[in-house]
Amino acid sequence: MSVVVKAEDISKVFRLGDVGSATLTEDIRAFFYRLRGKENPNIKLASTNDREAASAISNYVWALKDINFQVNQGEIVGLVGRNGAGKSTLLKVLSRTTSPSSGEIKIKGKVASLLEVGTGFHPDLTGRENIFLNGAILGMRKEEIRKKFDAIVEFAGVQRYIDTPVKRYSSGMYVRLAFAVAAHLDPDILIIDEVLAVGDAEFQAKCLGKMKDVSDQGRTVIFVSHNMGAVSDLCSRAILLKQGGIIMDGNTDDVIRNYVQQNMRVNLTDKDALNDPSVRRGNGAVRFENVSMVNAEGAECTEFLPGNDIHFDMTCIINEPIKELMTNVAFRSGRTRDIVTTTGRIKVDISGKKPGDRINFRVSFPTIALRPGVFETYYWLGDSRTETAFDVVDNLLPPLVIQMPPDVNPLYLVGYVDLPFKFEQ
Repeated sequence: MSVVVKAEDISKVFRLGDVGSATLTEDIRAFFYRLRGKENPNIKLASTNDREAASAISNYVWALKDINFQVNQGEIVGLVGRNGAGKSTLLKVLSRTTSPSSGEIKIKGKVASLLEVGTGFHPDLTGRENIFLNGAILGMRKEEIRKKFDAIVEFAGVQRYIDTPVKRYSSGMYVRLAFAVAAHLDPDILIIDEVLAVGDAEFQAKCLGKMKDVSDQGRTVIFVSHNMGAVSDLCSRAILLKQGGIIMDGNTDDVIRNYVQQNMRVNLTDKDALNDPSVRRGNGAVRFENVSMVNAEGAECTEFLPGNDIHFDMTCIINEPIKELMTNVAFRSGRTRDIVTTTGRIKVDISGKKPGDRINFRVSFPTIALRPGVFETYYWLGDSRTETAFDVVDNLLPPLVIQMPPDVNPLYLVGYVDLPFKFEQ
């Protein structure tokens, strides 16, 4: 296989604060160093991109630092890591929408990128016009675009709105059309950020299938995702980023395992988590303070075999007077985000409990019947009367990983649940 993407010592430095807030002296120094072909001296002042640091060491931070890797033709490579690890910045460098502060990117072939909602389309042009515009940017002739036009529109499901300016599209429609264009116009390399999260479960499944098809045709896909199920399902290789650097590049299962272990303990009282409605919501009358996934031996872990016992030890705190408390644990498909199974609502005893008190309880799954895969975890607190939950923790904590048992039929991977059955002849 030939190498189609090669990153050599890629680094990217950003200055914190307002745009253009560098001093006149810093700007003049940087300008003259650039004229002489030398490195920007301000880069030497940069510090590690640690968003949790108590105080800034420097106004310059490394968004990327000494990135080296290569991607072969036909590979699907997943980039994983926590928010702020540098994933999106790396994709922007690869797609040439931003230049590195140092290092070199070598790319062989046409690149189509889908980095965020709004990029690549002109808002005042219609969907039809934007399809032809994007095709022209990729170097395709109008006749080639016409041949693929119907397939693009059908995949995106925007037939009725194809002659409407895209600024009037919903974010979901926008992403559907943008992905359809990027995937169908025969790029040699397809670069995709987490924007697929905007689409519904059905469209996400279509996108994942299309990325697989693109790879089977000998083209290359590089994509960022927090969906470990999608990464596990699609990629034979993944790259783990942390604070702007690569800490692991290898087999997808090994990388996911490393990533999950790094995030085993997530502080459920963290303000960022509390304020992120995509992973944490509810009115706060009761809040989770801790959730631990535990095996039969009592050890905290996230990896199990089919048939193992799995326990969830939980602690919550009562913040407001309540008359009733119920909980629920569910697992989502890592690929489609559909709910695979759920406990339903379980009543929690709150006798004698008042605001400020904590409650400990355990939800257990003996001999769990899930088949191998990566499952997002979902935890709920509420009651039987209110429409608004007290607390919902949705894919904030590490996923549940059901490993492949040794020496089993590969068809065992098909499906989510291992149902008992009876055969008669």
